[in-house]
Amino acid sequence: MQRPTLPGIEAALDRLRPHLAETPLLRSELLSRAFDADVWLKYEIMSPIASFKLRGALNALLLGAGQGISRAVTSSTGNHGQGVAYAARQVGVPADIFIPNPINPVKVAMMEAFGGTVHVEGDDIDVAKDAARVFAEQNDGLFLDDGEDVEIMQGAGTMALEVVQALQELDALVVPTGGGNLAAGSATALKSLLPKSRLYAVQASGSPAVTESFHARETVERPTDTIADGLMTRVPPQLALEVLWELLDDAWLVTDEAILAGIHTLVECAHVLVEPAGAAALAGAYQHRTEFTGKQVVIMLSGANITTEHLERALSTPPLFSSSDL
Repeated sequence: MQRPTLPGIEAALDRLRPHLAETPLLRSELLSRAFDADVWLKYEIMSPIASFKLRGALNALLLGAGQGISRAVTSSTGNHGQGVAYAARQVGVPADIFIPNPINPVKVAMMEAFGGTVHVEGDDIDVAKDAARVFAEQNDGLFLDDGEDVEIMQGAGTMALEVVQALQELDALVVPTGGGNLAAGSATALKSLLPKSRLYAVQASGSPAVTESFHARETVERPTDTIADGLMTRVPPQLALEVLWELLDDAWLVTDEAILAGIHTLVECAHVLVEPAGAAALAGAYQHRTEFTGKQVVIMLSGANITTEHLERALSTPPLFSSSDL
């Protein structure tokens, strides 16, 4: 099985740059005070799909276009599907996205706006994935597996490459994780360039399969029940797990309550809006903040496709900390 590499990630960044601008990396004064550290935020919400997922999808489809693909097919809870729909439109092929119930209407609307055809299949992302594979085989499509496709993983790893290029030195990078694709790509880039830097992955406790698999050093399947649809995985992808077992420093779980508190905190203290998955890294980092005292840490904001229902719940949840306390 092909693994992601630093040269592969560097090539992906060169491939993406004409199509996708570098996302902002900004220091947060209030978060730095709350952590007693030098805290930076990587704004992966600043893309045409408001999510980092465009990096991997676009990298894979730009390569696929050179090989004459006729159709893109994938499974997704939303953001990866948006990325595939957008990227497919860029290269001029149709996109079919298979999603499970319950759907995120914001993400479905965006997938369709980018020209994707959405198929709702089952109540589990892995059921949707099986249906997508069958459809791809029957319709001569390229199936893009988020978690098992090395080019998607190398595209995701360009986020960490941008961070290292901007800061040169870094003590820790904290990212959210669903299937482990982002964490694996980021770990490959970070450890290749700054081997002493630490990388942490944060997952919702209502979807703990990848985190439990990381700690058990074997594949563990778990049911999913979380508001963070971007972090849902019942069956961990094998490629992502193998990279994480080798390179990831630690994996943490956070509750939905902590995620909602993280959204509220980012609105109040960073003046930025994220979806539940996008707040997971902050929630996990704050629970383990003593590990970052006096250090330089980057916290990734992975997506901003939030529903009004989740936003209302977040704003009614007390924040992790308040600006008035700092």
